[in-house]
Amino acid sequence: MLHYFGTDGFRGEAGKTLTASQAFRIGRFLGHYYQKGGNRVRVVVGKDTRRSSYMLEYALASGLCASGADVYRLHVISTPCVCHATQEGDFDCGVMISASHNPFFDNGIKIINARGEKMEDEVLAKIEEYLDRDGDDLPLVTGSEIGSVFDYSEGRRHYVEHLLSLAKHSFAGLHIGLDCANGSAWMIAPRVFEALGAKVSVINAEPDG
Repeated sequence: MLHYFGTDGFRGEAGKTLTASQAFRIGRFLGHYYQKGGNRVRVVVGKDTRRSSYMLEYALASGLCASGADVYRLHVISTPCVCHATQEGDFDCGVMISASHNPFFDNGIKIINARGEKMEDEVLAKIEEYLDRDGDDLPLVTGSEIGSVFDYSEGRRHYVEHLLSLAKHSFAGLHIGLDCANGSAWMIAPRVFEALGAKVSVINAEPDG
C-alpha cells in the first residue's frame, strides 16, 4: 500500500512533509528508471504558483539531470497542460508540482505516465521504496551524460491551441468574469477566452507565491 503517494500525488507541507531532498530523489529515480537503449530520457515538468514550487522544481530537475535525463520546463501551468504535453510530446513521463486546493504552505508532486494519465501504482511503489532506502545507490552520470534543462514554451502554446480547437462556437458578444484564484491558469485562461472572442474581466490574476 502506498504511503507517500495518495489519490492525487505526494502532498504535504513544503519543507517539512514534502522536502527538496525528496524531490531530488524522485528526480533521481525517474531519470534512472526510464533509461533504455541509450536514448536520452525526457521529462516534462510544470508547476503552480506556490512559492515552494520553485524549490521543488529545481530540486526535481537536479535529480533528473544527475541521472541523465533532460528536463523540459513548462513553468507555471495547469495539470491538464502537463498531461497533454506529456502525451503529445512523446515524453517518458511528466511531473506536476502542485497541491491543488490545499493551503499555500502545502505542495505536491504528481507523476504522469507517457499516456498523459496518473502514473501506475507499481511505479509509485518503486519510488516510495527508493525514498525509504538509507543512502543513494543509483548511479550518477558524468560528462556529456549529465542531463540538460530546456524551456518548453512550445508545449504551452500547443496546449492553448488544443483548448481553442475544442470550442464549437465563437464567444463574440459575451462578457465573461474570470476569477483565476491566483492559480496555475492565471496566464492562459484569459488568453483562451479572449482568443475565442469574449470580453474578459479578470480578478485574482496576480499570484504572489
